[in-house]
Amino acid sequence: MKTLFILNDAPYGTERSYNGLRLAGSLSKGKEQETKVFLIGDAAACAKKGQKVPSGYYNTELMLKTVARHKGEIGVCASCMDARGITDEELAEGTKRSSLDELADWTIWADKVITF
Repeated sequence: MKTLFILNDAPYGTERSYNGLRLAGSLSKGKEQETKVFLIGDAAACAKKGQKVPSGYYNTELMLKTVARHKGEIGVCASCMDARGITDEELAEGTKRSSLDELADWTIWADKVITF
């Protein structure tokens, strides 16, 4: 099964991106699963490296690394990055600058598209 997750919300403040990353991380561990995550809008900040959160609180950077470690691809909307002042050098390991064209390709590729 090929699943694309599209996340829209900021990493902290709501739990939408958190819940999307929880599900993406779980699915990415499956033997027959291929997972891609696209971060758009405020979700672009989920991929910022060096996040420091309170003890016991979730960390979206680490959650993205779990998806990447299981061969999941993670794209971050380039215009959303630029609008938020996030540079390529500030992206977390396993994530990459991406585009709406790639999101369109990934949407065609996917058996299921899930948005958060």
